[in-house]
Amino acid sequence: MTHALIVDDDVDSASTLKALIAGEGLTVAVVHSLRDARRQIALQQPDIVLLDLQLPDGSGMDLLADRHMLADSEIVLITGHASLETSIQALRLGAADYIVKPINMRQLQGVLSRFMKPAVLKAEVEVLVSQVEPSGHFGQLWGRAPSMLRLYEQITRVAGTSVTVFITGESGSGKEVVAQTVHDLSRRRKQAFLAINCGAISPNLIESEIFGHEKGSFTGADRQHLGFFERASGGTLFLDEITEMPMELQVKLLRVLETGRFMRVGSTLTQETDVRVLAATNRLPEQAVASGKLREDLFYRLNVFPIELPPLRDRLSDVPLLAQHFLAAFGVQQGQAKRFSAAALDRLSRHRWPGNVRELRNAVQRAYVMSAGEAIDAECLPDAAPAALPVTPTASARASEPDPRATASSQTCDESITLPIGTSMAQAERALILATLRAYHHHKERTAAALGISLKTLYNRLKEYAGDGIGSSVDVD
Repeated sequence: MTHALIVDDDVDSASTLKALIAGEGLTVAVVHSLRDARRQIALQQPDIVLLDLQLPDGSGMDLLADRHMLADSEIVLITGHASLETSIQALRLGAADYIVKPINMRQLQGVLSRFMKPAVLKAEVEVLVSQVEPSGHFGQLWGRAPSMLRLYEQITRVAGTSVTVFITGESGSGKEVVAQTVHDLSRRRKQAFLAINCGAISPNLIESEIFGHEKGSFTGADRQHLGFFERASGGTLFLDEITEMPMELQVKLLRVLETGRFMRVGSTLTQETDVRVLAATNRLPEQAVASGKLREDLFYRLNVFPIELPPLRDRLSDVPLLAQHFLAAFGVQQGQAKRFSAAALDRLSRHRWPGNVRELRNAVQRAYVMSAGEAIDAECLPDAAPAALPVTPTASARASEPDPRATASSQTCDESITLPIGTSMAQAERALILATLRAYHHHKERTAAALGISLKTLYNRLKEYAGDGIGSSVDVD
């Protein structure tokens, strides 16, 4: 039977908590100080420890620091003063979750339902790590480059906790796959993983989609609708393109993250939520804050554990591995296995992949369709190593005409821009986007691919620039 240890100097609170836990079928011991906690742990190793931070003879963090005493115990902090600093410190010391006072039954049941011995999680991670060298993959992620090995280490460190994760990386680099992997290795894996692209939903509908709405709350609301926070209860909610979320909604999201409560559109009743939030953006977060696209307070609340994905061009050694993985998957789907020639793999490895893993997957799928036989030759693939657009600090700004030799298949061009020192990141981004758009003759799909962003993001940026008074020079249709 699972054994719990409550360490809380509030006698009434500890007594209530003991009764609630015992009602869930666990055996329970209660102590009120660090000294008594150490004695009790020596007598009987607990499976789960509910640990108050404020104790008469020290902080609960002191017990967390003695991790050898609790090597196979899940640690859950109970506190009335949860903070970002506490969360980070608890993560470093191995805490798995938080319960904020006053404790309610639903919150406690959620924590107990996710109970899993640290040794079980550790064994699962060891199996995944052991597969990286021979097979080249870590769960749904593929790659052996040093940057990917660091990524795997970050995921294993944070997955077993309840900490919020902020994932950054270029469009197509695999942010949702990282979020899914974090969920799959977490204690919430048995519950839902829901992903929402904040840039793909109309600003008029996004609040309803996230928080839900009541019947009759607006025109067309003919029935009650449960939002993502309710549908993901007990699981994980992935908010992609978080910088595309309207600012007024960011305020409400911040409140949910801090209190665990929200209201459906058109309702006056508060709902409780037990959801782990993972967020992502293809912008530089600090730039998004500076340009007014992301609230600074929300950024710091999301950025508890940052993960940055490397672009594919920075790990070209992984391209053959990824390409062959995609090719094998297409072969299974279509019922015919194919293979790359040596020249094809060489071309794939020399391409710069501005659209990252998504572009590579699409290229492999196209090559599979285009190849007549079992062998895929280099002619079926994009030209190697398209040139990037350089941005050079200088005292003037200029743009030259695009190279007429640029083609849709190679996605290359010789246009360049130079910017004065002191140019803000937002101004630099706008200059680069508009110059790339001109270079590709306002072909938006090619422009987005060259910039390594989604087509939706490109349209959003162009609408912003049109609203800034340069609409006559920007085609957003």
